[in-house]
Amino acid sequence: MTFGVDAGEPGRACHGLVPSYEQIFENNRRWSADKTKDDPHYFERLSAEHNPEYLYIGCSDSRVPANEIMGVEPGDVFVHRNVANLVNNVDLNVMSVINYAVRHLSVKRIIVCGHYGCQGVKAAMQPKDLGILNPWLRNVRDVYRLHKAELDALTDPEARYARLVELNVTEQCISIIKTAAVQRAYVETGFPTVHGWVFDMRTGLLRDLELDFPKLLRDVQEVYNLTDKDTIF
Repeated sequence: MTFGVDAGEPGRACHGLVPSYEQIFENNRRWSADKTKDDPHYFERLSAEHNPEYLYIGCSDSRVPANEIMGVEPGDVFVHRNVANLVNNVDLNVMSVINYAVRHLSVKRIIVCGHYGCQGVKAAMQPKDLGILNPWLRNVRDVYRLHKAELDALTDPEARYARLVELNVTEQCISIIKTAAVQRAYVETGFPTVHGWVFDMRTGLLRDLELDFPKLLRDVQEVYNLTDKDTIF
């Protein structure tokens, strides 16, 4: 079930030379000046408010910047990123982010965003010992195991790999729906809803996997009902 691609290939910068350490601070000063030139109260307002509409859980890949691909401003989206955009129920980091976003920020939508060409997903499918990454990326192998028949039916390795990226996003969305914070908030307010996206770096476009959130929630609740209620609907 390998894909025949070397996960160790180094990434290439897509925008030319990377700025020096010192240049980053100069870039920051120019960015700050540009923001206040158009809106003198921009940072005053930014520092006083934090009411994001979205929680975005994405991959740590530097080529997938959440705010830029969504076309939103700082303050609009609460962001968590890790290798292969995983939602592991024993990962205190991602569980804390979800809990805080739902119970304290009252986000309306939670998005898991994967991307085609994900090195984390690719690495998980290599027949090699990855050291400390083994238990983390085992979650991706579990996704493959759950959908083995569908994936093995795809004879093109690249098509199989792309489909695994999509299925991985779907399974992480299901992991979010299993949490008490999300279930309870949805019962009380009708939010948040959970969505799965995939970013295509070849085109710069986002793809909505159009998950049926109400159905997923009903299916999950049959086993993972944490609401103290017999039914959500």
